[in-house]
Amino acid sequence: MVIQKEKKSCGQVVEEWKEFVWNPRTHQFMGRTGTSWAFILLFYLIFYGFLTAMFTLTMWVMLQTVSDHTPKYQDRLATPGLMIRPKTENLDVIVNVSDTESWDQHVQKLNKFLEPYNDSIQAQKNDVCRLGRYYEQPDNGVLNYPKRACQFNRTQLGNCSGIGDPTHYGYSTGQPCVFIKMNRVINFYAGANQSMNVTCSGKRDEDAENLGHFVMFPANGNIDLMYFPYYGKKFHVNYTQPLVAVKFLNVTPNVEVNVECRINAANIAIDDERDKFAGRVAFKLRINKT
Repeated sequence: MVIQKEKKSCGQVVEEWKEFVWNPRTHQFMGRTGTSWAFILLFYLIFYGFLTAMFTLTMWVMLQTVSDHTPKYQDRLATPGLMIRPKTENLDVIVNVSDTESWDQHVQKLNKFLEPYNDSIQAQKNDVCRLGRYYEQPDNGVLNYPKRACQFNRTQLGNCSGIGDPTHYGYSTGQPCVFIKMNRVINFYAGANQSMNVTCSGKRDEDAENLGHFVMFPANGNIDLMYFPYYGKKFHVNYTQPLVAVKFLNVTPNVEVNVECRINAANIAIDDERDKFAGRVAFKLRINKT
């Protein structure tokens, strides 16, 4: 036999809710007396206070092992990669000679990028270093901060320096300059005490034909040892990376050309198929002419 429960009226439900919130007979608020609420609040206060103190202590201990200047682990960049400037989406350098807006954005980016390389700024902030030698600055037990950096003058970029250049890095005449730079890796002795340079070529035979001739600045794409090691952003406050500029002289117009540039150095692998960006960079170059 099914016993139906008596259906409560709306007034009864409201009265029961009021009694649950505050019961005048037992002096309970939401089912607990004042003493019960005090004990449970005290418990959670101690519990969460302990968790906060333990977390704070753990973070403090961990921070004691971390340097403000050198990352504890650098396994993500065991081998430096290369990058190009102007920086573009998908590494595509597309120039329409007759359309100023198509290349002016590249020119503006390069002006800003090369500003720290102005000879006057380099002479003011950085040192004239000896060629062919690492510029080591050991601490020897005393914090040697900030580290000095070697000069890389904008004039070293020759016809790609953009100084007094009416062709705007060659973009207005269809002979654009593309700048190659190596990613920074702290305390990395690039070259293993041997000379190194950057070389560029078309990725395929048809790309090599369409790429045509080009010149590099500094000559032969050389990168000197004196710009290494790099000690980190906080230590090397005025550090400017060495650059290699590639000026493409007669790229076949209206054709997409795949270009690959590589760093040739004794201790930088460029044939690691697991990392296609280690020691190299590939980009597309297209010069449109009507």
